[in-house]
Amino acid sequence: MLLEIKDLKTVFKTEKGEVTSVDGVSIQVGKGETIGIVGESGCGKSVTSLSVMRLLGKNGRIKEGEVRFMGKDLAKLSESELRQMRGGEMAMIFQEPMTSLNPVFTVGNQLVEAIRLHSDLKGKAMEEYAIEMLKKVGIPRPDAIMKSFPHALSGGMRQRVMIAMALSCKPKLLIADEPTTALDVTIQAQILNLMKGLREEIGASIMLITHDLGVIAEMADKVVVMYAGQVVEETDVYTLFENPLHPYTQGLMKSIPHLHNDTGDTLESIPGAVPPLTNMPAGCRFHDRCAFASEKCQLDAPVFKPVTEGHSVRCWKAQEPEVWQLEPREEEAV
Repeated sequence: MLLEIKDLKTVFKTEKGEVTSVDGVSIQVGKGETIGIVGESGCGKSVTSLSVMRLLGKNGRIKEGEVRFMGKDLAKLSESELRQMRGGEMAMIFQEPMTSLNPVFTVGNQLVEAIRLHSDLKGKAMEEYAIEMLKKVGIPRPDAIMKSFPHALSGGMRQRVMIAMALSCKPKLLIADEPTTALDVTIQAQILNLMKGLREEIGASIMLITHDLGVIAEMADKVVVMYAGQVVEETDVYTLFENPLHPYTQGLMKSIPHLHNDTGDTLESIPGAVPPLTNMPAGCRFHDRCAFASEKCQLDAPVFKPVTEGHSVRCWKAQEPEVWQLEPREEEAV
């Protein structure tokens, strides 16, 4: 197994005390495998990926659990050892490219520096390879862009530069946090094909974090659904779309537009919002938004366990067959 996250608990210091952002998350990523992580904003997807890279800032820390990459416990590595891994053996495409690129250096300087640190190329070959990577991510006039500063580029162009930088060193693990959010559909298709090509060329593994279930359907082998800092469902991509078990996953699926929908049809939405980190509800963390919640859901927190081979869920509804017969609560019924 290339990456093993086991019982990860990540906390942050705040003015109101310590809050838990990721609570008991376990994820495994095999060699050449693409894992999709989905969920609403604030559910812990990005913090999970930042925990792997150990980029939590001065207020964040891994409180419990293990993160093992190629057999090494990343929590025990020195900062210099981590720097060698970051950008080389594992790379990350960040959600906000403007905060990830250095504003005082040109795009070319930053891209060539990444190549210099993590490849065997020298001299002119590094610059030629950097220009080639910019072409691959669909950037026009790459020679001119090499001489540009990040502030002179659009958000989509900056994102493509970040993707070129991440892919240039052919990492064994690529963590992509909303990699195509700022891009139009044509460029998005190019980027997804690039990531697929990396996986096929060198057997790279991908941890793909996104809100876009269409991207998940195209890219992922396995899907992890997160809610309120916990994994609530995990299975292969085909099973998730054909037979989602957790009410939260079902709600996400119902919010997707389909070609066969009538023009006048309105998409369903999940009522309420993800609870704040400082005030998690008792019992199941989704119960106050769930149409099937019972008194047991409000009092007892369900454990995450398999219901069929390769399909695990954190829900009393899915784990106890008799609960499947429950009708939605009257106040939620239409």
